Amino acid sequence: MISRRRLGANGPEVSAIGLGCMGMSEFYGPSDEAESIATLHHALDRGVTFLDTANVYGVGRNEDLIGRAIGGRRGEVFIASKFGIVRDAEGGFHGVNGRPDYVRAECEGSLRRLGTDHLDLYYQHRGDPEVPIEETVGAMAELVREGKVRHIGLSEADAPTIRRAHAVHPLAALQSEYSLWSRDVEADILPTLRELGIGFVPYSPLGRGFLTGNITSENEFAADDYRLTQPRFTGDNLQRNLALVEAVKAIAQRKGCTAAQLALAWVLAQGDDIVPIPGTRRIKYLDQNIAALDVRLSDAEKAEIEAIFAPEAIAGPREPVQAVWVDE
Repeated sequence: MISRRRLGANGPEVSAIGLGCMGMSEFYGPSDEAESIATLHHALDRGVTFLDTANVYGVGRNEDLIGRAIGGRRGEVFIASKFGIVRDAEGGFHGVNGRPDYVRAECEGSLRRLGTDHLDLYYQHRGDPEVPIEETVGAMAELVREGKVRHIGLSEADAPTIRRAHAVHPLAALQSEYSLWSRDVEADILPTLRELGIGFVPYSPLGRGFLTGNITSENEFAADDYRLTQPRFTGDNLQRNLALVEAVKAIAQRKGCTAAQLALAWVLAQGDDIVPIPGTRRIKYLDQNIAALDVRLSDAEKAEIEAIFAPEAIAGPREPVQAVWVDE
């Protein structure tokens, strides 16, 4: 069984890494449901019990998949889900919604699809500029009082919003992108979380797969793969970024681990209050991610890696100008 970490000063204890489940249902090309369920079962057997999903992944299909996979094992699992991004039945995106009635309705839908009477952690997926955060978090707090939600959090929120939300009801965690090539949270967000005693759950800790070193060309992606819309994965940007990964692969070879394990070990080494949720739908990669927990980096190695991935060295912005979102 793997080690465990606590989300924040007084939050829940979870497995030291979680499993991002989004790609089992959408965004990264074709998936196999049987393979995904086998991976979920293997995760639980290995002690990776922190599962991350959302109402919009696969337009509800991801929650339904997890609900079926964990049948009979609910007591072993810490389930995190999200609300706030609005999609229609065909998958079209229609902005965000943080209204209290929407919060409640979406929670009920998630509970139904997951086949459970409570969510262990419920995030606001993205903020609604038309609804004060106090109103949204107030509705989330009501769900906690009713026992339908155990802990609450935010995703991709700025520091002032985190403070306002936390004043209404304690936040257990913030989920935002964080990896070697996406370090924006280090300036303001991480210090705010640590001041307030809130845990941090990085999504895309492997740079949407780029930091594994397994991506070498745009031609490797399925036509509907979300990464083809990402500036860092295309054209000259891709070629410049590949040189960075090659440098990390050389360090990993020296350490006797994979590039993915080195990148994940770097995230894990940023603090015991950090619980990354690398996404995969394959047992092979899940086991490789778990092995990153055994990779130890010296201060000199961390400095060497960080110098390679200095912000000015990374080609292309984190998201396209007209970004939707993707969390793994």
